[in-house]
Amino acid sequence: MEAGGASTLFLLMLLSTVCARASAACTTRRCLAQALIDRKLLSQPQTDQCKQTLKVPFIEYQTLSVDTMNLRFTSRMQARMEWTDPELAWNRSEYDYESVVLPVDKVWTPELTVTNSMSLVLLHGSKDLLASSNGTMKHTMSFIVVVTCEVNLFRYPFSSDTCPVAIEAWSKDGCGMDLQLKDVHLLDGEQGDWSTDWVRVRKRGAGQHFLLVSLSTKSMNPFISLILPSILILFVDVVSFALPLGGGERNSFKVTLALSFIMFLLILNSLLPGDSQCSPILRIHFCVCLVFLVLSMTASMMLTRVAKDGLMIPLLCCKKTPSAPSEPGEDPDEEASAGGEGEKKDPGNELPEFSGDRQQLQKVVDFLEGVEEEKQQNERFYRIACRLDKICFYLYVLMCVVYFCLLTYMFTSYPCEIEHFAFWY
Repeated sequence: MEAGGASTLFLLMLLSTVCARASAACTTRRCLAQALIDRKLLSQPQTDQCKQTLKVPFIEYQTLSVDTMNLRFTSRMQARMEWTDPELAWNRSEYDYESVVLPVDKVWTPELTVTNSMSLVLLHGSKDLLASSNGTMKHTMSFIVVVTCEVNLFRYPFSSDTCPVAIEAWSKDGCGMDLQLKDVHLLDGEQGDWSTDWVRVRKRGAGQHFLLVSLSTKSMNPFISLILPSILILFVDVVSFALPLGGGERNSFKVTLALSFIMFLLILNSLLPGDSQCSPILRIHFCVCLVFLVLSMTASMMLTRVAKDGLMIPLLCCKKTPSAPSEPGEDPDEEASAGGEGEKKDPGNELPEFSGDRQQLQKVVDFLEGVEEEKQQNERFYRIACRLDKICFYLYVLMCVVYFCLLTYMFTSYPCEIEHFAFWY
């Protein structure tokens, strides 16, 4: 009996030791994590109100690129999320730990969407999430999103606008997620010719949350490559009025300027932004500059014709100037026949030996008078063309000044609004 009691006591002691070891092993964090994983809670926490509050206390935002041709921009966001799952809580008296790490693929995690996105890539910030003893879950999600936004490009390259990034969580018929956005932080706001000035959290309507992103262009590079060349070409065209009308130098120079500007537009066509509700006024500016160059070239050609023939419209026939008398040595019978029935001279009153010399001398005098008259007529045409040229110059300068004043007003004060929330209905 004593031997049997001793063996029983030994077995009880051995069993208690094994149980104690087993109990000690089940109080570690890994054992707690395994116990939570074994619950296999892969569905959204269900409450009596069928709503689960999802808190996003902090979002890091960064604009990666802005595509002005296709009116879209790419962003990267990293959101810190918090929610409560009461069925993943534990008793601190059994497991004396405030928090434990769980794999994200073993428990339910919420997902956010961007309503106005063209493409969206969701990435887990880590393979694990942090669970607290009261059931609070903390996790980080990353987004790479391409958002369509018709940026107001009316004042390009001095344009600025705000674009929404609509962040939402799934909700349907009173069930789903109740999203609460708190704060946002901007990272690295410089992207090529664009800069992100600020980002704000806004709410529109019931449950419609969005980040309002302020974008503006860096005007230096577009101004140097787009606006400044057109201004300089117009300035050179105004200065070209200093070239003389005769000789054709001015006309050839103005034709060269017009062709150069056309080539300039063809080269820069790929650099101009895309068409939107508020199209860039820069396109109209280039058209007006081309019209000015063509008008200046046309006026110069017409004034050249005025200086030559005294005509303004090139379709009219050339005005015949008085023909110069025939040169000495021509047949005097042609002069007599061309004169018609003029006054007949009495041959008896003339000395025969001087009649031929007098006719030759008269022809020389008439020829020199015709040359002088033609020279005076050409000088008169040139003076008329010069006066018209001055009038055209002053009108051209006045048109340029008025146009640039109007362009400055359009760039600074003319309103053009775009509805950015058409995707919400």
